[in-house]
Amino acid sequence: MPTILGQNQYGKAENRVVKITRDGDTHHIKDLNVSVALSGDLDDVHYSGSNAHCLPTDTTKNTVYAFAKEYGIESAEQFGIHLARHFVSSQEPIHQARIRIEEYAWERIETSDANSKFIGSDEVKHSFVRKGQETRVTQITYDGENWEVISGLKDLIVMNSTNSEFWGYIKDKYTTLQEAYDRILATQVSGRWRFNWTDDEQRMPNWEKSYEQVKKHMLQAFAETYSLSLQQTLYQMGSRIINHRSEIDEVRFSLPNKHHFLVDLEPFGLKNDNEVYYAADRPYGLIEATVLRDGIEPRIPLDMTNL
Repeated sequence: MPTILGQNQYGKAENRVVKITRDGDTHHIKDLNVSVALSGDLDDVHYSGSNAHCLPTDTTKNTVYAFAKEYGIESAEQFGIHLARHFVSSQEPIHQARIRIEEYAWERIETSDANSKFIGSDEVKHSFVRKGQETRVTQITYDGENWEVISGLKDLIVMNSTNSEFWGYIKDKYTTLQEAYDRILATQVSGRWRFNWTDDEQRMPNWEKSYEQVKKHMLQAFAETYSLSLQQTLYQMGSRIINHRSEIDEVRFSLPNKHHFLVDLEPFGLKNDNEVYYAADRPYGLIEATVLRDGIEPRIPLDMTNL
């Protein structure tokens, strides 16, 4: 039977680039993992092996490092936009470029100050985030006319040690879970958000500020929601982002419920007053949903594994 070529792309994956910007004695680090995928008029390279329309993947790798020097790295999003525009505009056979970037954060170590004072606050005291663990991600797609910028994060572990309940659910003959009126709520956040930016330089978001603000609103919603379900908390997180960030139209979350079960201490003659828990790593509940600005169609893939 005859065969035909379907969708295809090629490029260089996981180019690790570290850019150090020196501002006198103060240094700034951008640490990225950049993957380039190109598609277009590439039938011949598959059918006959002709490389006439094929830009070597080694060239795409070199471009990543050269652009880090030539343009610097203001943000993962801006860097990806520079790359995508270059590959599509400079190579006629290339019709679309997709740039995926993971960014690894480095937190500056502050030195001691003998004159510093600790400042108290009335902040929420039952919410925690594991420092330095999340990975920032972005995907830029450009076809010569249309842009799509999707950013996000993964592996952000958060916990509320109270203000969470779970009860009133369906019960059948297989249900053994006891209703909980004061439980730990913990999850490992994987989130993506889609920008409504097109190609208007005047309306281009401040990508760094946008990420910081999205993360702030996400964490505030997690901390400040009295949760009756992880689904409710997820919706509040997405709504808070869209209501406060006009540059974002769509948010998608994948939240595994990192279960914490009270340990039965009665065999030892001890009372467990919501103090000692067993942290179960699997199996886990997996809660996923998309939150949209009214009138917007969803475009972030349901499976965000490779996004």
